[in-house]
Amino acid sequence: MFNLKRGKIEYIIAGLGNPGSRYANTRHNAGFKAVDLLAEEEGFEIKKVKFHALIADEMIAGKRCLIMKPQTMMNLSGEAILQAAQYYNIPDENIIILYDDISLDIGKTRIRRKGSAGGHNGIKSIISCLGGEDFPRVKIGVDKKPNPEYDLASWVLGEFPKEKSEQLSSALKNSIEAAKLIVSGKIDEAMNKYNS
Repeated sequence: MFNLKRGKIEYIIAGLGNPGSRYANTRHNAGFKAVDLLAEEEGFEIKKVKFHALIADEMIAGKRCLIMKPQTMMNLSGEAILQAAQYYNIPDENIIILYDDISLDIGKTRIRRKGSAGGHNGIKSIISCLGGEDFPRVKIGVDKKPNPEYDLASWVLGEFPKEKSEQLSSALKNSIEAAKLIVSGKIDEAMNKYNS
């Protein structure tokens, strides 16, 4: 699909995950899955390597955006985001992060203008690198742990159950629609429509 690029890159849309095929279908890679769906729907590929990430430079909702999949492992995601943000001089409020949330059921999404890491190592890294919490995020539900004793790492690195693939697909679709609204300056609309 031909995409006429206009002006400077204004937004970063980053999906979080862990690189490598062994992590591809894990809960922790919901962010990667979301930006992959965006690429599929908009007709581009996220394959150029820059800023310790796979990237694409695309027009999304009429704005020039850098789409990113950091390749640093989840707990160092902020390094890639910071490099790109500094290079293109992107303000924090124009850095949109899509990622997994274990406090939400599969199929649910939640959009936030800013906030704490909530125990998520990828978000912790981004807050630490950027030096603040003022970036919008789109949380994708991956289900709560079956019980409090269950090991968190084992849970987020576990695979999505096949019987919930429909709910996951719905949440991924909603997450990228929310990201497009945020790029359009309509974060309130995104929250009203997709906070479930």
